[in-house]
Amino acid sequence: MASKQDVDVFTLDIVKDSLVAVGDEMFIALARTSMSPIIYEVLDYACGLTDAGGNLLTQGNGVTGFIGLLTFMVKETLEKFNKKGDLKPGDIIIINDPFGGGGSHLSDVGLVMPIFYKGELVAFSANKAHWTEVGGKDPGSWTTDSTDVYQEGLQLPCIKLFDEGRVNQALVDLIAANVRFPDLSLGDMWAQVAALRTGERRFVEICDKYGKDVIVAAIERLLDHGEQISKKQLAMLPKGTFEAVDYIDDDGIGNGPFKVQLKVTITDEKFICDFRGSHPQVPGPVNCSYTALISAVRTIFLAITNPSQDVNDGVFRPLEVIADKASIFSAEKPAAVSTYWETMLYGADLIWKAMAPVVPHRLTAGHLLSVCAVVVGGIHHDTKQPFLLVEPSVGGWGAGEGKDGEPGQFCIGDGETFNVPIEVAETRYGIMVNEYRFRTDGAGAGQYRGGCGVVRTYEAMTDNQFVTGTFGRHKFLPWGFSGGEDGSKNYFEFEKVNGEKSQPFGKYARYPMNRGDKVYLFTATGGGYGDKFKRDPARVALDVKNEIITVDQARDIYGVIVNPETFAVEGLTQERQQKGA
Repeated sequence: MASKQDVDVFTLDIVKDSLVAVGDEMFIALARTSMSPIIYEVLDYACGLTDAGGNLLTQGNGVTGFIGLLTFMVKETLEKFNKKGDLKPGDIIIINDPFGGGGSHLSDVGLVMPIFYKGELVAFSANKAHWTEVGGKDPGSWTTDSTDVYQEGLQLPCIKLFDEGRVNQALVDLIAANVRFPDLSLGDMWAQVAALRTGERRFVEICDKYGKDVIVAAIERLLDHGEQISKKQLAMLPKGTFEAVDYIDDDGIGNGPFKVQLKVTITDEKFICDFRGSHPQVPGPVNCSYTALISAVRTIFLAITNPSQDVNDGVFRPLEVIADKASIFSAEKPAAVSTYWETMLYGADLIWKAMAPVVPHRLTAGHLLSVCAVVVGGIHHDTKQPFLLVEPSVGGWGAGEGKDGEPGQFCIGDGETFNVPIEVAETRYGIMVNEYRFRTDGAGAGQYRGGCGVVRTYEAMTDNQFVTGTFGRHKFLPWGFSGGEDGSKNYFEFEKVNGEKSQPFGKYARYPMNRGDKVYLFTATGGGYGDKFKRDPARVALDVKNEIITVDQARDIYGVIVNPETFAVEGLTQERQQKGA
């Protein structure tokens, strides 16, 4: 039997690339066979492989917020079934429990499939995808005013969807009876099954080609190698304890703000993130599960240590995450969690905020942070059938050392995802997209400025529609650093057909809209970096020319006088001259 020391570096590299390719193929298979735009357009899902012990080997994902959740799904499966010898070839387990087994919220449904080779359990294929519907009191299954998890949808507590290749039809029927759009939800479930079987088939082929013992030994080497790379990067980081404090706006039902805090301790061997002392879990649905917190921490850990590193569980061996039980970062049942990301992402952002001043070559100022998610539902104007749009929003990222912030990007938790294209949205849903543009509010000023947020407007095409939105960082702004100014807030507001406007909201559940009414979605501009009066006047003039800021903003914020016709710099204001820029 081969040991991990017997595997040469060439075989190791081939096996690694083969596993990554399997994850990528699973990812593509799910997208191409899914039924919901939230999956095949937005890419709100993840696919990957683990070893027989549940250690992540490779993961292809759209949303970075799923990094790590597959591991916990598989380990929950092993805990429940393998001790009794109940895992068999052809089994597929379904799980969406937020409080164990890689849970986030009920809409993120995970599937796990054991992979056997000649009768021996050798690996698992796993995926997690956001279903458009899992039932509950609100269409779309997430809302801003739930008060316990039972209101948020159907709970699937690590049970068999397939038993030795035979589908559990009673469970499928139960799911279909509890969701509002069974064609979408079950269609996505079957797409996940197809992706799992793709992973199983390809892993077995790799074992056939190189031998099972060589693959298992190579996997051990890969995990050890991931740990070595992380420790090498840790050795280059400043040592000590770094702290940050911030506030979550509210819980969606009138409570808040909530203080959250962090201590990061870095040694040559460990990267310890201690969230103890943060607010206890709250009545509204912004509570975050411990496993979701770990995924957020893993994301920023990679950004600080080695952003280009292929993800496996060995990479995260030096990482330790501590949180109080029943806290807003480690909620316990029956806490409401449907908009968990509004807290989860603070887990990453607190580390970001604490570490940016000491590793400015890796981290920027604060960004929009929130997913800025929206649900729009009603009756389609052409088909006369119910529709449900579920979509995240892009916004501005923070500026950093030597660079302006990126405009119109998804938050750190969404990663490499996309909007539903306007043409698809207007065809499938009962809305008109009246505008989609950059937000030129002049916020996030600095020597390097924050990236622009965006403005998107939906107009209702039928009566009796509703909008639910959750736009965090509505009260506490994306932070600037090294002298840069804070960015702007996320919010949305409504305009009736008669011109009457609502107040700005950070969260609202089921706001009514009739034909001709509009909802305006505003996302944040990122924080700035450095003294704004040190920004190159020529760059200020170029921003005016590119309509990122106005002539008045150039003068009032940066102290640069720009000709509105030629965009030439005509001088500096007295205030800027007095400050010696």
